[in-house]
Amino acid sequence: MQILSIDYGEKNIGLAIGDADSKLAVPYGVIKFKSKDYVLERIRSIVNEEDIGRIVIGMSEGEMIVKTNEFGETLAESLTIPIEFHDETLTSADARKLAIEAGIKRSKRKRMEHAYSAALILEGYFETAVKNL
Repeated sequence: MQILSIDYGEKNIGLAIGDADSKLAVPYGVIKFKSKDYVLERIRSIVNEEDIGRIVIGMSEGEMIVKTNEFGETLAESLTIPIEFHDETLTSADARKLAIEAGIKRSKRKRMEHAYSAALILEGYFETAVKNL
């Protein structure tokens, strides 16, 4: 089963796709937040194109918890696949550090940072939750 991971942000939404069998997560891209409808349409399109069977949304700390939860609920209303939340604490910092260590140029790092975070969220999900799939 293909799983889409989302690192939700108010300006950028990072995406990664992984397979539940191989437990491999790959950064997919970043959606610039133009409007809620735009983001929902792009995600619906990706779900259909990539044959996604489940979505995992990273849940951060502070006031973003409420905004992320609202986004997840809105997304769930427009899709028929399961949506789960997974802790994303420190994934942005970890993604930045790993990208630097991998020698990825600053411009690409900056552009893809949220997608890298989404991949780390999905890897964490695979480590803790994939047994239940």
